[in-house]
Amino acid sequence: MKEPQESSQEELSPPQPEPIKKKGLIREYAESIAIAVLLALVIRTYLVQAFKIPSGSMEDTLAIGDHLLVSKFIYGTKIPFVDTRVLTVRDPRRGDVIVFEYPEDPSKDFIKRVIGVPGDVVEGIDKKVYVNGKHYENPHEVHKEKDIIPKEMNPRDTFGPVTVPPDSYFVMGDNRDRSYDSRFWKFVRRDQIKGLAFIKYWSWDSEKTRPRFGNIGQLIK
Repeated sequence: MKEPQESSQEELSPPQPEPIKKKGLIREYAESIAIAVLLALVIRTYLVQAFKIPSGSMEDTLAIGDHLLVSKFIYGTKIPFVDTRVLTVRDPRRGDVIVFEYPEDPSKDFIKRVIGVPGDVVEGIDKKVYVNGKHYENPHEVHKEKDIIPKEMNPRDTFGPVTVPPDSYFVMGDNRDRSYDSRFWKFVRRDQIKGLAFIKYWSWDSEKTRPRFGNIGQLIK
């Protein structure tokens, strides 16, 4: 009678699982950074963008050194490489503080307040602004110069009347006597508008070299 043959070692040992391949640490970091950059680009392009106030043309509403967040989707998301906007919440209104491409140099961003919308007739007489024949008072406007410049010399205090074209806006700085705006270079086209300024998230007083804590978190009206 034959004795049973002993099983080989391979037959007795349980099958070993294949080692799981782990991503390298460098690759994981690279993917995380790439995702973060992509999200930042999407947010900056379509949702919210940060801006800094470099001049005093919007004083006393906005001070030099104020840092703002601008809503880029409220006026519609701009499709890259075309002038089309989609998902528009609303159009710019009188009183909105907007950021836009400076018409005389698109590489620069300006911030002003909307005074006239398409079809409005805007006129300035001795520092007072009239829209469609009615005195338009903005509670945020300030005048820091007492003299009145004749219209023949400069349109700062007396200008127009001008009719705002379709898809365009007439804008002015709140610091009326020290703002370079539509009184001088006319209108902002709809496609030049980047968004609506809505909150101050940081403010730095360079003269006193300290933060303006009272400005931080203020809504822009």
